[in-house]
Formats: sequence, structure tokens, C-alpha cells
Amino acid sequence: MDAIHPVTYLSEEEQMFKEAVQDFAREEILPHVMDMDQKGAFRREIIDQFFELGLMGIDIPEEYGGTGGNFFMSILAIEAMASVDASAAIYVDVQNTLVNNAFQRWGNEEIKKRYLPQLAQAKIGAYALSEPSSGSDAFGLKCKAEEKGDHYILNGSKLWITNAGEADIFLIFANVNPELGYKGITAFVVERDFEGFTIGKKEDKLGIRASSTCELIMNNCVVPKDNIIGEVGKGYKVAIETLNEGRIGIGAQMLGVMQGSMDAAVQYAKERTQFGKEIFKFQGLRFQVAEAKILLEASRRFVYNAARMKDAGEDFVMEAAMSKYFSSTNAEVVTSRMLEVFGGYGYTKDFPAEKFYRDAKIGQIYEGTSNMQLDTIGKMLFSK
Repeated sequence: MDAIHPVTYLSEEEQMFKEAVQDFAREEILPHVMDMDQKGAFRREIIDQFFELGLMGIDIPEEYGGTGGNFFMSILAIEAMASVDASAAIYVDVQNTLVNNAFQRWGNEEIKKRYLPQLAQAKIGAYALSEPSSGSDAFGLKCKAEEKGDHYILNGSKLWITNAGEADIFLIFANVNPELGYKGITAFVVERDFEGFTIGKKEDKLGIRASSTCELIMNNCVVPKDNIIGEVGKGYKVAIETLNEGRIGIGAQMLGVMQGSMDAAVQYAKERTQFGKEIFKFQGLRFQVAEAKILLEASRRFVYNAARMKDAGEDFVMEAAMSKYFSSTNAEVVTSRMLEVFGGYGYTKDFPAEKFYRDAKIGQIYEGTSNMQLDTIGKMLFSK
């Protein structure tokens, strides 16, 4: 068994991997973070570097062009990236924990051979479940799929789709038989250039601004029958089980956001002087940062534990929900307190504190709101 790191519970190899990703983020992404945030656009050349470094196919087997790592390594990469820029982390997160995960677990061999090498080496994927009328009620979706010979015709729209602006491969959930309710939901692989498929409005967001969030429109979109992930009518199962891994990914994002905000605040507190001394020498401020550190480390243990359980093949559904709830709740608290360390400067865009604060809020909303996580946890407790 690998040696356990005394603080973060990482092996030496895992620690080196995490530090390598963080070094890359600081060198290649950090100089562009504020510009990308202000413009609401991510630099394509950085995404290309993600592919070159193998970060977009971390746990895809080598036979399909991936790195051949595990889920926990994806979590470490997401965390390290988010400590510099949450928008950057989202590209790595959605690709690994949702899209690649769904293709590997539910795709047949032909689907895997066709799409996994593309996802590992060149093309961004997007996961399209939400609709204008179905958010937390994910299975109330209206998007329909009608069978026509050797293909399906999809009609409807999707909303809040992360990475849609840059994606080439989309996993879209539509209902082949609305009379059956959620039992008619089916997962389809849609390519960007498929007939009848278009990218709609890009959202102007509070945080994670450089990450694209767009509407998708299917107007008689033609999808071959071979492009079904899993079985017809089993899309609900694909969605539910894939999102369990996705929630751990969101937890990792929040770890990075907390860490980045703390690093910036600690550095500032060493440099800023008031009343003739550096502000970190005031006990009240040290207590504030110490409490934030406790929340961060407690969250890290939740997230790491859920990821380890997933890799070990254990039931991790409750742990995934707890890790997302706990880390996203704490991220809002921690980034708010770290912003206060900067005083008035923290409220300006001249310092990174306000961006970390804005980026933290989404953690309580996407891939299942905090209330939905509590509902999942509560149901599991009372089902025993």
C-alpha cells in the first residue's frame, strides 16, 4: 500500500500529480484568469493544453487513448485547477466525471471505440439533462425522441448546459415515450454538426464566467439509432448514476475555490499593514482564517472519502451527496470571510477575492441543489 500523506491522505504519487496540475494552472492559466472572466470566454489554446497533458481523459483506459488513471486522480486535477480558476476546472470536471464516465459505463463497445478516443484527445463533451421546465425535477423533461427507421428525431431544448459553447459531443436525454414518464427517458449521443441541432443563447453569469453555459435546440434533429447510450428507456438510470460521480467533482471544485481564496488572503495578510503591523498579527484575523482552514480540511475529507469509495467499488451515493452539500456550503462561508481579509480591496476586481466568492455560489446550485442533496441523504437514512 502506498504511504499515506499525513495531512491530505495522498500517496506520494498522488501528491506529485496534484502539484503538477497546480503548477501548470499557475503558469499557464493564472495570467489570463481575470481577462477571461471579464470577457466571459475561455482561451481555446489552454483547452488544447488540457488535451495534450491528458487531463481530459484521466480515467479513460489507454486502449481508448486515455491516461489510464482512476477517478480519484480526476478529483485531484479538478481541485488543483479550481484553486487557480474554477472555470478551467469545469472543463476538466464535466469531461471526466460526467461525459467520459457515462460513455465508459453505459456505452457499448462500438460507442466506446468511436467516441472515447475523441473525448480523450481532442473533443469536448457536454452533458445535457436540464430544461427550461425541469431543473431539480430532472425527469420532468419535455424533449422528445421519435423513432423513424434507422434513426430518431429529437425535438425540444436544453438549458444551462455547461461547456456547450465549445463542445463537439453532447449526451442528450430525451423521452421516447412520454406516456411512460421517466421510464421513457433515453440517452442519445449528438454531434455538433448533426442535422437539426444548434447551440442557442450563451448565459451571462455571476461566476464561472469563462465557462460557457448555453441553450441547446433540437429542431427535427436526426440521431442514428447506434448513438444510444445504455438501453432505450434506461436514460433515467444513466442520468442518476452518472450524477453521483459528478457531485464529487463539484465538491472538488469547491475545495479548490476555498484553497485559492485562502492562499490569496494569507498572502495579503502578510503584506498589508495597519496600526503599524501586518494584519495577520491581529488575533481576530488569525481566528477567522483558522476557522476557514478547519472548514476546508473537513470538506476535503468528505470529498476524498467519497472519491476513494467510488474507486473501491463501494456504495458512495450518500457520501457523494454529503460531500457536495458540505463543501459547497462551506465554500460560500470561506470565500466570504477571505474576502473580508482584504477589506475594501476585496470588493474590487483588482484582487482575486471577489472572483473566488462569485465562483463559489454555483456549487450549491448545479448538479443537484443543496436541498436535493439533503433530500437524498434523508431518504437514504429513512430507507434503512
